[in-house]
Amino acid sequence: MVVPEAVRSRRRAAAALVCAFMGAAVLAGCSNSVGGAGDTGYVAAAKTGVTNIDPGQREAAPTLSGTTLDGKKLALADYRGKVVVVNVWGSWCAPCRLEAPALEETYQKYQAKGVQFLGINVRDTNASALAFVGADGLTYPSLQDPDETLLLAFKTVVPPTDIPSSIIVDRSGKVATRIIGGTTEPQLAQALDKVLSGS
Repeated sequence: MVVPEAVRSRRRAAAALVCAFMGAAVLAGCSNSVGGAGDTGYVAAAKTGVTNIDPGQREAAPTLSGTTLDGKKLALADYRGKVVVVNVWGSWCAPCRLEAPALEETYQKYQAKGVQFLGINVRDTNASALAFVGADGLTYPSLQDPDETLLLAFKTVVPPTDIPSSIIVDRSGKVATRIIGGTTEPQLAQALDKVLSGS
């Protein structure tokens, strides 16, 4: 059967459109409305970005506690008095791997300024998560969250399907900033400087 040239052209255009959409989505972030790394989708690029919350409008961060990847008990409240970056990630998430060096670089630069980083590792085996941490040289702790119990506690702050995401908690334990999608060192540094200055 001979396919008319007009039909072939429409098919090529449609395929190109799908590829372009998926490429942009990969740069934005990973999503999974069902759960499990085998059903990975992507966060639309339009949903990504930084939201800064004025000090007078901030709400307390949800209670967060659990077991780290190396088996220690840890809670967000343990860092009260510090500015804390909470980053949601998974070893199966390509944008998470892209942003990992920026997270570690920023952590090293801001530790002395009273900033702590805390990861929430979702939909992963402990072995996969530890391999990711080792490969990317991450030195800050991450909590295990294979069934997304911890992530769901933050559902009013960031959508549970939007991975990666980062939340900055101010010194008083309130949510000051949220970043949907992968971040960069300049973007994260700018957000941290704002929170550290009290604004």
